[in-house]
Amino acid sequence: MTVLLFIVGVLFVVVGILVSIALHEVGHLVPAKLFRVRVTQYMVGFGKTVWSRRRGETEYGIKAIPAGGYVSMVGMFPPATTEAGAVRQSSTGVFQQLSNDARQAAAEQLQPGDEDRVFYRLPIWKRIVIMLGGPLMNLLIGTVLFAVLIMGFGTSQPTTTLASVSECVVPASVQAATGQTECTPADPAAPAYEAGLLPGDRIVAFDGREVTDWASFSSWIRDAAGREVSISYVRDGRTVESTITPLLTERPVADEDGTAMVDDDGTAVTQEVGFLGVGSTQELVPQPASEVLPAVGDSLVRVTGVVLNLPQRLVEVGQAAFSDAPRDPEGPISVVGVGRIAGEISAMEEVPLASRAATLVGLVAGVNLALFVFNLIPLLPLDGGHVAGALWEGLRRGVARVVGRPDPGPFDMAKLLPLTYAVAILLMGMGALLIYADIVKPVDLFG
Repeated sequence: MTVLLFIVGVLFVVVGILVSIALHEVGHLVPAKLFRVRVTQYMVGFGKTVWSRRRGETEYGIKAIPAGGYVSMVGMFPPATTEAGAVRQSSTGVFQQLSNDARQAAAEQLQPGDEDRVFYRLPIWKRIVIMLGGPLMNLLIGTVLFAVLIMGFGTSQPTTTLASVSECVVPASVQAATGQTECTPADPAAPAYEAGLLPGDRIVAFDGREVTDWASFSSWIRDAAGREVSISYVRDGRTVESTITPLLTERPVADEDGTAMVDDDGTAVTQEVGFLGVGSTQELVPQPASEVLPAVGDSLVRVTGVVLNLPQRLVEVGQAAFSDAPRDPEGPISVVGVGRIAGEISAMEEVPLASRAATLVGLVAGVNLALFVFNLIPLLPLDGGHVAGALWEGLRRGVARVVGRPDPGPFDMAKLLPLTYAVAILLMGMGALLIYADIVKPVDLFG
């Protein structure tokens, strides 16, 4: 059963990513057709064609290697011209030959009547709309999935039902210094354990006040150190009245999102507060629509941080893959890594089905936001590279108009093909490194 659940999780993410890729290409296809560019192919995947059908002037199909997709539009490269505007017939050099070969291949696609249907003749804003259509589709998919996750499944929130009761109290400074996780005879018993509280008990009152949420309960515990207070809880449908004395002890200080705070030298910030030794269960609580965009924004900020520091992060991945260094759980991972995490989550039978499904939806949402950010990098062959080329053309033409010079014409993107191939090789190398690391040193999210 566990193996079957693992496979289901992997398939869920694989299908989700393939659908996302297909819709990414739809984001390019639709505006291209609206702007009357002739589209010869719409393909999901690369390599040998597995299946295709022609509808009108466009061939729609699936290729053997599901590692991306493309929309082929006529006239991606303008003909090379001399300064006088005449078409240049030949040139020498490896880089020039690469550009010429690309132009020739583009020219061979042209048919009578394509003169006003080529990509490079579109107004700059239309070219930008076409190239941004793919990333924006990923942003839309990610936002919709976040809405399903937050408004449908909900976010994990602590409840007033106990998930754990500690047997003893280990000061935070001792934990940080020694890494102690087990109780010793020298450690004082935890107040909740002494009072007979058990996992599954639902706290309903504390110190004469009704307990309706975990945050308030935790605050009251911290303020009641050394005082004997009343506590009421429900066990097996019966309300139990008792007393308890929170113990004054050193505990880590957490910020608003629950992350332990550290000072400038990396030492955990602690304070002496009241402590019972209990932990809460978590449940999914649907949130209002107003929480969706902030959540998407937070995710985009995290992904952008990873992308901006990608060279350093890849070095760290390489060091981890070829040494005993641990993987950074917040670092980049490949599709293989995403699939493995999805399988592990799906196979956690002790976790409620709704929580597992929510996490899988969140994974696909995160992949789409990562695709959005990554494709905006202003380098060919990424969509951001085409956008940057169009913006550069607009700047050149604008400057020429201002200073009274002749229109320089379309920017020849074919000249950037050598750089494009170099970037493509780097991307393939990055992918190979991440896949290797995800096989030999996978990210450990679950301990």
